[in-house]
Amino acid sequence: MNLYKTINFPGGSKSKVNDAGDRVRDDISTLADIKTIEDWRAAHRAVLNTFQAILRTRTKNSKAVVAQRHKRRNTIVGKLLRFPKMQLSRMDDVAGCRIIFPSVKELKKFRSHIHKARFKHKRKNDPDKYNYILNPKKTGYRGIHDVYSYDVNSESGRHLKGLLVEIQYRTKVQHAWATAVEVIGFITESQPKFEEGDTRYQYAMALASEILARSFEEMKGPFPELCDSELILKFLDIDSELGLIKTFKGLNSAKTSVNDKKNSILIFSEDGNLEVKSYKDSTEALRALFELEKELVGCDIVLVKADSSEEIRYAFKNYFTDAKDFIKYIETGCEKLSHKHIIDKKTLEKAIEQNAAADPG
Repeated sequence: MNLYKTINFPGGSKSKVNDAGDRVRDDISTLADIKTIEDWRAAHRAVLNTFQAILRTRTKNSKAVVAQRHKRRNTIVGKLLRFPKMQLSRMDDVAGCRIIFPSVKELKKFRSHIHKARFKHKRKNDPDKYNYILNPKKTGYRGIHDVYSYDVNSESGRHLKGLLVEIQYRTKVQHAWATAVEVIGFITESQPKFEEGDTRYQYAMALASEILARSFEEMKGPFPELCDSELILKFLDIDSELGLIKTFKGLNSAKTSVNDKKNSILIFSEDGNLEVKSYKDSTEALRALFELEKELVGCDIVLVKADSSEEIRYAFKNYFTDAKDFIKYIETGCEKLSHKHIIDKKTLEKAIEQNAAADPG
């Protein structure tokens, strides 16, 4: 008798996972529901390890950075609440791999190779369904996502077949913008990423996305109709209200060290402090993650993995409140589009008036 044939879908069954998710959404979950979800969530570790190995092999000797993360428990709950009809077993980004490229050209070339690769894992989406570079989100988010369904030949891993993993492609510029959005979520009561809270933050970051798209990647963002000068004026105007750039500049990025044990749990406390716990063994790290989530309910906790401590700090800059790259890109972008060394609204308005007087036609 083959004992492996008795192994069920992680969590018991898809319907059991979905029912547990529904009860979490309705705030009537039991300890058994939480256990079901954690078993299902933990099973994605094998999927992550498989895909990150594929991606690391294919990006070897390139300048791309590969990292992976388990979706945070509170983020899973938040997504269930935002999408009332979503079935938990169909949530496609519980396991996530991120690849950050120097340019859009390199990103597209790599993604094309992955699409043509010979492996049994099946891409679930059409090529342009989650292409937010071609069609930026109104929040300003730019990047591309692909969702794959995990396939496996071994009997021991057969119960994992069909679990989903998201591959997220970004450029360095897009990553800097996305990091800044996450930092806003940490340091304010607003979440522009999810269109929650003070809408001015979302508006400011959407304008910033347009500036970065034009000035660094010769593309358009969420405000293609605005001319360069109007775009910059609008950004500087909202920034003068929010003091966003000044706030970013005043942040002290966390100096917390990350060692090279590969598996790191990043713990962002309610008072803004970051603690890092590192583990050599991925199973030990996953077990510790679930325990910490139970103990530290008010903290934002995520399990991440990359090839080195430097890559962890880079791929997950938001946890280190590090918006330095965004500051550099947005200031340079404003200068490029205005053709002047400007990050001050009054100075820019004066320059535009002088240009108009010199060229009345």
